[in-house]
Amino acid sequence: MTTELERIKILEGKVSQIIEHFSRLSSENARLKEDLKQLKNEKKELEEKLKTLNPMEEELNQLREEKETVKGKLEALIAQIEKLGI
Repeated sequence: MTTELERIKILEGKVSQIIEHFSRLSSENARLKEDLKQLKNEKKELEEKLKTLNPMEEELNQLREEKETVKGKLEALIAQIEKLGI
């Protein structure tokens, strides 16, 4: 049969384990909060870059369309010149 002193030592051990576990969880929580903060900052930076890229993408698409139009006109002019035999 265990004595009261042995039962108190067992309880002390369990309390120590709980404190260690709580300490680890607190540290992990702090680290995760810092990670979250960094990820939010990263997200904000990426959103800002995206805002500048969207107009550039639209301009690029417009320039591609203009290029195709000019290419078509040049091919038509070349075809007309070839018909003249020059």
